[in-house]
Amino acid sequence: MKYLSAIIFAIAIVVAAYFLGNAYIKRAQPQGVISVTGSGSENFTSDLIVWEGQFSRMSPNLKQAYEELNSDKETVREYLIDNGIKADNFIFNSVQTDEQQENQYQDGNYVGSVFKGYELRQSVKIESTDVELIENVSREITELLNRGVQFNSTPPRYYYTKLADLKIEMISKATEDARMRAEKIAENSGGSLGELNNAGMGVFQITGQNSGEDYSWSGSFNTQDKKKTASITMRLDYKID
Repeated sequence: MKYLSAIIFAIAIVVAAYFLGNAYIKRAQPQGVISVTGSGSENFTSDLIVWEGQFSRMSPNLKQAYEELNSDKETVREYLIDNGIKADNFIFNSVQTDEQQENQYQDGNYVGSVFKGYELRQSVKIESTDVELIENVSREITELLNRGVQFNSTPPRYYYTKLADLKIEMISKATEDARMRAEKIAENSGGSLGELNNAGMGVFQITGQNSGEDYSWSGSFNTQDKKKTASITMRLDYKID
């Protein structure tokens, strides 16, 4: 009798576990909903270029350093204008001044520092929609060295002024791609696509064309390449009828 009671009790536990487990699965995975992700991408060429450079002078005499830097500024201005860049397309930033010190050592021990002079720096920023022109000038900037200007420049950065319109177009493509995927899934499951429950935009990023640049879950914004690829994802949740 005891054995019979134990067997009945064990069977009851198994049956209860089955029903509880089945109920959990149904709650965790609601029926009649399809979640799909669509993607859209577009190649484009940048239509805005930004290029920056810096020049400097150093002298024990602050006034002399400033006069030499100001002369370099006029040389840089003339160079840019002579090469077809309009004055409206570049701006000189304020002068930065640093006192330079030289550390002194005796028998390997630091004993103090002595004043070397004043270093004055000034930067210039060029921004234009004439991308090819600025590219050509940036490649020939070493010509300023022949004019006595110690000019250091950074690689140009490339942007796209119609990015907002492009993004809207890509969202439309990604949404359509997701809808087609959902329709196919619904068809294969013997149902039909119902109402759209939810829509959310995923990662938006811009990478260089043929650059081998890795995609990032947090998104990336390439400014190094003139030719780029923009991509976006859309997640849609549909009911199944």
